[in-house]
Amino acid sequence: MGQKAEKTKERILQQAYRLFAAKGFQAVTMADICRQTGLSRGGLYRYYANTSQIFVETLSKAPSIADRIQRRESAASILNDLLSALRQEILDQENSLSLALYEYANLGNQELFARLHRQAKERWVGLIQYGMETGQFRQADPDQVSDLILYYYQGLRLWSRVLPLDIQTADRYAQTIESLLLKPEP
Repeated sequence: MGQKAEKTKERILQQAYRLFAAKGFQAVTMADICRQTGLSRGGLYRYYANTSQIFVETLSKAPSIADRIQRRESAASILNDLLSALRQEILDQENSLSLALYEYANLGNQELFARLHRQAKERWVGLIQYGMETGQFRQADPDQVSDLILYYYQGLRLWSRVLPLDIQTADRYAQTIESLLLKPEP
């Protein structure tokens, strides 16, 4: 696929993300995505057959923690970057895919939901293990801590759709994770 086609696909995914975040999964149509991207129906269908395919690809764009670990970046730095991004997401009431993801799963697509959860957990477990191996993180049960990180975050994201959360709530989330993982500085 050429560079122009890749840019078009990226534009489709970015605009579709905004639509799914604002409207949920079920309310978004291919016509909505055409309007948002400025593509004709034929132009959009050249890349994607339906909204489900676009949604799944949107969700597959996960941060690559493994690449950063392989480059031997600081575990604390990786954690800081992740928590910074999660703080922003918690505060961004309008741009949450949580509701769309729950809708999609409830349409009989639980396997995708389960796969995304497994992948997220694997990323967090990998980071926690790496942080312990490098001596930057406290000794902890990576499965237990990753569950806490993921479920705490998803709860905040879901609540943020109906209740505006303040900066203190987002900061407390990050501080809780930091206090569980980071060793105190000497």
